[in-house]
Amino acid sequence: MKLWAGRFQKETDTLVNDFNASINLDARLYRQDITGSIAHATMLGEQGIIAREEADKIIAGLQAILADIDAGGVEFSLENEDIHMNIETILTQRIGDAGKRLHTARSRNDQVAVDFRLFVKQEIPKIIALLLDLERVLIRKAEATLDAVMPGYTHLQRAQPTTFAHYMMAYANMIRRDITRFEDCLERMDESPLGAGALATSSYPVNRQRTAELLGFKKPTENSLDSVSDRDYAIEFLSACSLCMMHLSRFSEEIILWCSWEFKFVDLDDAYSTGSSIMPQKKNPDVAELVRGKTGRVYGDLITLLTVMKGLPLAYNKDMQEDKEPVFDAIDTIEMCIPVFGAMLDTLTVRPKNMSKAAAGGFINATDCADYLTKKGMPFREAYMIVGRLVNMCIQSGETLDTLTLRDFRAISGLFDSDIYDALDLRHCVSARKVYGGPSKEDVTRQIEYIRAFVSEHEVRA
Repeated sequence: MKLWAGRFQKETDTLVNDFNASINLDARLYRQDITGSIAHATMLGEQGIIAREEADKIIAGLQAILADIDAGGVEFSLENEDIHMNIETILTQRIGDAGKRLHTARSRNDQVAVDFRLFVKQEIPKIIALLLDLERVLIRKAEATLDAVMPGYTHLQRAQPTTFAHYMMAYANMIRRDITRFEDCLERMDESPLGAGALATSSYPVNRQRTAELLGFKKPTENSLDSVSDRDYAIEFLSACSLCMMHLSRFSEEIILWCSWEFKFVDLDDAYSTGSSIMPQKKNPDVAELVRGKTGRVYGDLITLLTVMKGLPLAYNKDMQEDKEPVFDAIDTIEMCIPVFGAMLDTLTVRPKNMSKAAAGGFINATDCADYLTKKGMPFREAYMIVGRLVNMCIQSGETLDTLTLRDFRAISGLFDSDIYDALDLRHCVSARKVYGGPSKEDVTRQIEYIRAFVSEHEVRA
């Protein structure tokens, strides 16, 4: 019998029952549902809303159900629609009428709100831990490649010299921001909606501060209408997941390019590559490609929930049952992608010689040539035009700036002297960029220490 059967004269149609049911999805919340119910029963007993003995009986029954579910000994019923009704039905079957008192001063609206919030709250630290592991990989890679000069790109055209370590720190800072976004989300969502009821709390003397404390929340939510209709935290969480996946996708794109024969800056480990069913020479970057592909999936999860929520009046609406699937999917996806991506990165081999060879072409020291003239008193725009003429001359003759003779340089400007070759040396070009955040060995080392300190700070917190 449905919990609301007293109001209706007909049984729910089977099609409607199947359509309405969410147990196949929200069964995943069983631990949070039981945890929330134990807190609620504890408060009911403490407040004298139900007898202490009944509260103790309910708590013991819920703990036994939790142990049985963990052991695989409980089968949920579609007839009971969702995880809340399934557990309450099992509880009542086991302990009798005392089980019927559990739902006193509570609605499924605040019940699901606290379950879902608890679930997301508990998953965020897991994701942060995975991202901190990835930061450690980036630190190791950067420390090993401080002297590995490579081309930096704009518009995917060779632009200026940098190092592989500098690249690693760029992504390390993206991941650092991802971690802080998840932390911000966690901070804002750390409020308990339990006790908000259907939308207007209860005439019983419930103690929301106590249930918030029992569940590990900082405080109860401030407004009961908002409490049961709020899914901002889930949207914010999905937004943080989307940004994180965007960073992994961009990094994946770089790796896909770098391991191609056209670049060959890195080699992927065999354990993190796949082959072709027909072309025996192939070594495919499937891990990076799948991460790139799954990013769109997480974007879809975010758009799904934004679309669900965009037109809903206060307070709870059944549309909000659709909140869990995108969040569960995003969690499963990101928690799968981060560790495999980190392992792929950790095991890839960097090819500094190939990077250096690529850096030697493409005139990526042209800006340094212009800076050389500027430092000797020439206005930058004039220096820019002169170096442009030199580059064009090199293209016509098949030379590079490094291979031009001093006579060639002086034919364009008398400010050139023999020290121009030092200025054009790629290692010098990199080492001269000692500006905060730049690619010089000294500053990249500082950047590494900054990320290391960030990781260490989080280790202390954990």
